[in-house]
Amino acid sequence: MNPDLSRTEDTTGGGPDEGLRRTLGVDRRRFLSTCTAVAAGAVAAPVFAAAPALAQDRGRDHGHDRGGQVLVPPHKRGIILYTVRDATARDPLASDLPSGFREVFKQLARHGYRQVEFAGYRQHANAPGGDNLETVQGARLLRSWLDEHGLRAQGNHGFIPPSWPLTTADLDTFKKHLEIANILGMDHMGTGGDPTGSSYRADWDVAADKWNALGAIARREGIKLYTHNHDSAYGFLLDGGPLDDQGRPTRSSGIRKLEYFLKVTNPKLVWLEMDIFWAHVAQYKFHTYTAHDGASRKSVFDPAGLVARNNKRYPLFHAKDGVVSTTNGMGYDMVPFGTGVIDYTTFFSRVGQRNYRNPMVEDDNSPSATDPAQSLREAKISYDNMAALRKRRG
Repeated sequence: MNPDLSRTEDTTGGGPDEGLRRTLGVDRRRFLSTCTAVAAGAVAAPVFAAAPALAQDRGRDHGHDRGGQVLVPPHKRGIILYTVRDATARDPLASDLPSGFREVFKQLARHGYRQVEFAGYRQHANAPGGDNLETVQGARLLRSWLDEHGLRAQGNHGFIPPSWPLTTADLDTFKKHLEIANILGMDHMGTGGDPTGSSYRADWDVAADKWNALGAIARREGIKLYTHNHDSAYGFLLDGGPLDDQGRPTRSSGIRKLEYFLKVTNPKLVWLEMDIFWAHVAQYKFHTYTAHDGASRKSVFDPAGLVARNNKRYPLFHAKDGVVSTTNGMGYDMVPFGTGVIDYTTFFSRVGQRNYRNPMVEDDNSPSATDPAQSLREAKISYDNMAALRKRRG
């Protein structure tokens, strides 16, 4: 299930590296340049220069669409605040760098961002408003700062009740978060985790019942409820074949877990946020399954195809980039957006609906213990590269 990338079968006649390139969905020029970096031991370090295809357009976007060639319109360029979590958590009394939500909003707006996604509502205690803004009063303060800097909140990775059926306390907390979302002006509210970590259909059925119920509550408040997914959600559902000693199925019909979740949830109540990096990791990891009859079958995951088939169920993305890794079991190491090999030009072109989608830049590794300015600096690099994305001609 996790073959070494260096041993990927060559099925194209293009040499031993061609199978690897095709597995990762990378164009030949960017693949070769990345492999050179891997050979030089550069994969582990973030790459700060814009990819050649993007660098030529950097700085030329002044908010104009230029005949519809811009893949991510200016008002749709966002960032999840987890990427700059060190800055929001920084003590403003101990640093001259932007610290706390208000100053971070100001800096992100200067970079060009127009949308943010929250990852909770906590900041440093010495920042304006104090440490915990997860209240109605705190939400009003956050909203005033967003408005001050021309930013819109588009979502939050926050509270989804863990219990099912719901407890009264969990329901009350969930409703409080919906109220906060409305104060902040969000269209969406969600979570950073999968609906369930299970591989079994029965558990996904329970998860679907829960999300349908929560989605109905959110809809009454004018909010779209979404789940953010990582690579494991795109693994294959175990739904048949011989049973194990606990009576659970051990083989698959080839349906992916999240595809099943999409089928059994109400499209008017439950939405999704694809993390494009983790979807590509899943493409690398989950390409073969054991069918009910015991045969091994191949099925390569197509992230953009899943979005296109389910169209408006994907209003949000995490736009996270990677370079090739042959050692970490995932196929990629994270780098700032636009400095890796994931083909975002093709991805955004295929999924379409550019005035509906909301891509949020994310890089888990931007905060640095030794370079406190790194996360906001890389946020600027990522913004410039997103702004430079254009449709290919021809």
